[in-house]
Amino acid sequence: MLFDHCAKCQSCCNVDSGYSPLEITLTQKETKVFRYLCIEDQCEYLGEKGCKLGDSKPLSCKLYPLSYDPQVKKYYFDAACPLLPEYKRQLKDSSSDASNHFREMNALLEEMSVVDPKFLSRNHAVDLDFFELVPLPHPSHLKKSNHE
Repeated sequence: MLFDHCAKCQSCCNVDSGYSPLEITLTQKETKVFRYLCIEDQCEYLGEKGCKLGDSKPLSCKLYPLSYDPQVKKYYFDAACPLLPEYKRQLKDSSSDASNHFREMNALLEEMSVVDPKFLSRNHAVDLDFFELVPLPHPSHLKKSNHE
């Protein structure tokens, strides 16, 4: 499984000493649950085996290591994430973990473009400020959505 490595790596849930805190972008709905999330050194929901929130984690966390720019309708990837080469390789296979993740995120972002479009802009702005983003081509075997 592609994302099994995440429980071991956990770098996205930690902020190195000397760096600014990472504000977790929340949707309108998530703000009612979490109010505010910010990682100053280590995410409060990070456990030994990864995120303790499971499927209830914020959309911005589910989206990572992807970032979506709603202005130009393109996807990016955090260059510091060690999954980058494998994720790109797997996107060539429509049944891979990466393709399934991309498809799921694409559907969720399409929904957000209708119900909470400000989330998309806020999230990408935070990603641009915090991560080193590299362009990720849209997989040719995955249908482009209306927001692309």
